[in-house]
Amino acid sequence: MKLYDLSQPLNAECSSWPFYPPFEAKYFKRKSEHGVNAQYIMSSNHMGTHLDAPKHFVTSGKTIDQLPLEWLYGPGVIVDLSDMLDDLDIFTPEDIEKRVEVREGDILIIHTGWHKYSFLAPTGDEERYILRHPGPHYSLCQWLLDKKIKLWGVDMISTDHPMNLPIGRFLGAGGLNQWQKVRGICEEKFGADQIDELFPDSAYQLTHNALFPHDCVHVENMGGQIGAPELQNRRLTIGCFPWLFKGGEAAFCRAVAFVED
Repeated sequence: MKLYDLSQPLNAECSSWPFYPPFEAKYFKRKSEHGVNAQYIMSSNHMGTHLDAPKHFVTSGKTIDQLPLEWLYGPGVIVDLSDMLDDLDIFTPEDIEKRVEVREGDILIIHTGWHKYSFLAPTGDEERYILRHPGPHYSLCQWLLDKKIKLWGVDMISTDHPMNLPIGRFLGAGGLNQWQKVRGICEEKFGADQIDELFPDSAYQLTHNALFPHDCVHVENMGGQIGAPELQNRRLTIGCFPWLFKGGEAAFCRAVAFVED
């Protein structure tokens, strides 16, 4: 069995979600003074590769410790859409099914290629990574439910398209109305008359609002070896391993693909 790490590293340089607190790591003991090195961290749960539990959007929803291990490890697929996606592009269930067979109950990982703009990548571009990533058409949500998928993941900062997030609707940062830039690109790409149809108000944060009540959860900020050619558009075993965070609405995790050698 060969293991492939599908996770991004996490440190103080990691990109944070707009207006979320950054990741902080400090030493409170050092070997020279205390005879031991020890650190503590301060962070939101939504940094680096992390798993969202239903509790993130559903007050009475399951927490990280309540997610069965059977949902987090098992057969699935990695679908490669990286060759068809550019800034703010949309992908559909049909795009996925053209490339790989997704079976009922699979773990689904979508390789968009966007991890190459993450903070530690040689081609890192934080603005592009956070504000201009591609995203799914809203029809993906019902398709995931029909497929009885409990876990899916993406190599982007969010499973929702930026136009279905504050990024494309009202986000301002440092006096800049980023949402206007994002909307302008989308209007040029898809046509101004198509925006309301492609991104209706009902689709706002839909991969969270529509899926979490049905215990369909996701991993965001995947990366690492997710682009390895031998993983693309094939069946394999996938695992996502968060810490056993009692009451947690999300948790850092390690995502791994297992391939028989």
